[in-house]
Amino acid sequence: MTDTLVPDGAGAGDLPEEPEPDGPIIGTPSQASRWKIDIPGVRQADVRAVKWQLYLSLVGLFLGLAMGALQASDRGDFALEELFNRSIDLYDAVGLQSYYQGLTIHGVTLALVFTFTFSNAFLSLTVMKSLKRPLASAVLRDVSLYLAWIGVALAAWAMLANKATVLFTFYPPLQATPAFYIGAVFLVISTWCTLANQLLTLRAWRRDGHEGERIPLLAFTSIVTEIMWFLASIGIAIEVLVFVLPWSLGLTDTIDPQFTRVLFWFTGHPIVYFWLLPIYVSWYLFLPQQAGKGRLASDGLVRLVFLAFLMLLPVGIHHQFTDPGIPFSSKTVSWVLTFCIFFPSVATFFSVIASLENAGRNRGGKGIVGWIPKLRWSDPSVSAQLLAGIGFILGGVSGLINASYTVNLTVHNTAFIVGHFHLTVGTAVALSIMGICYWMVPYLTGKKLWGRRLAVLQTWLWIGGVFVFSRGQMQGGIEGMPRRTNISNATYIDRFTPPVDSLSNFLKNWDIADGLTAIGGTIMFLSGVCFFVVMLGTIYSKRQVADVQRMPIADEPYHPVTQSWPILDRLGLWSAVAGILSLIVYGEIFFHYLPLEMVPGGFQLW
Repeated sequence: MTDTLVPDGAGAGDLPEEPEPDGPIIGTPSQASRWKIDIPGVRQADVRAVKWQLYLSLVGLFLGLAMGALQASDRGDFALEELFNRSIDLYDAVGLQSYYQGLTIHGVTLALVFTFTFSNAFLSLTVMKSLKRPLASAVLRDVSLYLAWIGVALAAWAMLANKATVLFTFYPPLQATPAFYIGAVFLVISTWCTLANQLLTLRAWRRDGHEGERIPLLAFTSIVTEIMWFLASIGIAIEVLVFVLPWSLGLTDTIDPQFTRVLFWFTGHPIVYFWLLPIYVSWYLFLPQQAGKGRLASDGLVRLVFLAFLMLLPVGIHHQFTDPGIPFSSKTVSWVLTFCIFFPSVATFFSVIASLENAGRNRGGKGIVGWIPKLRWSDPSVSAQLLAGIGFILGGVSGLINASYTVNLTVHNTAFIVGHFHLTVGTAVALSIMGICYWMVPYLTGKKLWGRRLAVLQTWLWIGGVFVFSRGQMQGGIEGMPRRTNISNATYIDRFTPPVDSLSNFLKNWDIADGLTAIGGTIMFLSGVCFFVVMLGTIYSKRQVADVQRMPIADEPYHPVTQSWPILDRLGLWSAVAGILSLIVYGEIFFHYLPLEMVPGGFQLW
C-alpha cells in the first residue's frame, strides 16, 4: 500500500518508495516538507482545504480573543473606578459602538466560527487518516470550505458594522440584518457538507473490500460527532430559515419570541457536544500516544461514550428552567437527562486518565502518582491538553449546579454561568484546540514548530488566567451579578459594592469579582498572543521538517474492537433512536406552544 500525499504538479516519478508505517524515512528533507507519507492517495487539494478551514478557525479565535480583552477591560474599568477612582475604556479606541457589540463578536467568533471550522478541518483529516483514503467528494470538500469563508465574511461584516448586535443567542425580538443570519446558515451548511463527505467516504471504504468490517474507531468517533451535530442543528435551522430570516427580510412582521427560544435551545445545549466531542477524539485517540505511547483500555467504551452523547440530545430545556409556558414535566425530564450526561463524562475521565497512567509508566513512572511528572509536559500539545483536562474537571462539577432544577435558580443568568463555561468551552475546548494546532499546523505545512518553549509557557498562562477569571465570575454570580451585562454602566451598581471593611463585605463586593475577572481575562489574552506568535512563527518559518510527518494516533486498545458489540456500528439505527427520543421529549413542549403567539417586533437596541 502506498502512503503518499502528492503535491500539485508532482508526477508518479516523484513518489518515494513505499515505507512501512514505522519504517525508515524516505526522501530528502525538502521532499518531506512537500508531502506527508501518511495517508494513502490523499490529494494536495484535500490537505489545502483542511488547512484553510483551520486557518479560518484561527481567525475566529483571534477576533474572539481581541473582543475578550475588551470584555476584561470593561470589568477592569469598573473595578478601577470604584477602588482607585481611575477609568479605562477601550471600546471607543477601537471604534465599537457598545459593550454589547463587542460581546456579540466575542460569542459568535468563538462559539461558532472557531469551533465549527476547526471541526470541519480536524474531523475531515481524522476520517481520511482512519479510512486510509481521500475524501470521496471534492465538490463537497470545496463547497464546505467556500461556504464557511463566505458565511463568516457576511456575519463578520454585519457584526463589525453594528448591524447584528444581538449576542450569540440572537433572541427575537432583537433583530439583525439578513446578512448575519445568512452567514450563520452558510456556516452551518458547511458542517453538513463535512458530514455528507464523511458518510460518502465511509461508503467508498466499505465498497473497497471492507464490507462487514467494523468501522475504525477514529472514523467512528469523528462521524458520530458530525451526525450528532446534524440532528442537533435541526432546531436552529428551523428557527432561522422558517422564522428569523423571513422576519429579518421583511417578509413577515411578526414572530413568536418564546417558541424561537425553544428551537434555539434544542440546538443550544447539544452545540456544546459539538465543541467538546472533537476534543474527546483527541483525548482518547491522540493524547495517550503523545504523552508516552499509552493505550486505551477499551474500544467499546469509547463507542458507547460517543453514542451516549448522540442519545442525550434533548436536554436544552435546562437552559429554560425559568421560562414560562414549558410544562414542569418537560423540565423534569430535561434535568434528569442532563444529569445523565455525567455518565459519559465520568467514563471519559477514568478511561483517559488510565491511558495517561499507562503512558507515564511506559516512561518510567512509579508509584501512585509518580507517573504524572513522567508525561511529556515539555511537549506543548501534551501540556495544553493535560491542563485543559484539569480545567474541565472543575467545569464539569460546576455544570452539575446548572443541571439541578432547584440550585440552578440561584445562579441562572448570573456571571456564575460565564465562569462555568470558560472552564468547559473556554478551557477544555479552546486550550485543547491550541494544543492540537501545535502538531496539526506543522503536519499540514511541513514546518517545524517555532517557539516550543513559548508554546509550553502559553498553556500554563492560559490555565492560570482562566482559573482567576472563572473564580471572579463565579463569586460575582453567587452574589447576584448578572451575565451579559455592561456592569460598568449599570445604574444599580452601588447597591452591590459595600465598603470593604470586613471579610464578609470583601467577598460580597462586586468590585473584587470584577477585579479577578479583569486580571484573569488579561492573562488569557496574553496567553492568546503567545499562541499566535508561535503559530505565525511556524507558518512563516523556513525551518522545514527533516522527516515524514505522521498523525500521533494511539495504538489499538487493550480490549480491541473485536470485543465490543457490532451493533454499536449501526449508525443509521442510533441516529433514528436519537431522533425519536428528541421528538418524544420535545413533543409535549411543542404541543403546549401551539398555536404560536406571533407578535410584532424587531429591535436594534445598541
